[in-house]
Amino acid sequence: MFKVDLGQGAELRQLNPWQAEEFLAHIERARAMVDPWIPWASRSTDLESARKTLQKYADLESRGEGRILGIWLDGALVGGVMMFGFDDVSGVCEIGCWLEPAGTGRGLITKSSALLIEWLIRDRGVYRVEWHCRSDNVASSNVARRLGLKHEATLRGNFVWKGVRHDTEIWAVLAPDWQGVEA
Repeated sequence: MFKVDLGQGAELRQLNPWQAEEFLAHIERARAMVDPWIPWASRSTDLESARKTLQKYADLESRGEGRILGIWLDGALVGGVMMFGFDDVSGVCEIGCWLEPAGTGRGLITKSSALLIEWLIRDRGVYRVEWHCRSDNVASSNVARRLGLKHEATLRGNFVWKGVRHDTEIWAVLAPDWQGVEA
């Protein structure tokens, strides 16, 4: 089983469709923090839709095009990181993250995201890793900054949430510029 010790009683593990009940309970705890930023969160509202979200990532992983990993803290799912939009020809993909209040302030997202980037560059041969976040999602842009990603652009009005258009920042790191995971 894939498992990475993140310290402080936390670990990074695969998140699978059979864990939909635990995932849904977690999303309900996280909903206020994640719905505005993560499109699939607002669509994961019951057991069937939560399972569908996780199955989508399982299908992406089976094709080598995506991955979703959960962060467990003291045995409870509190967040995660994901990779999607992988283009094998260009070597480009996007990563993202989410976290519920119980997991904040511990550096879990930064460490998990760094491990995901490391794996993508070292093992998958990805050349460019992108991080997209709404301009008003300061916590997300701060993680991108801590990871050493560079702000490259802002797409104006391209993300709609609850009928309101929002800007999206594009952050990225290229394989030759990646400093790696701190020891």
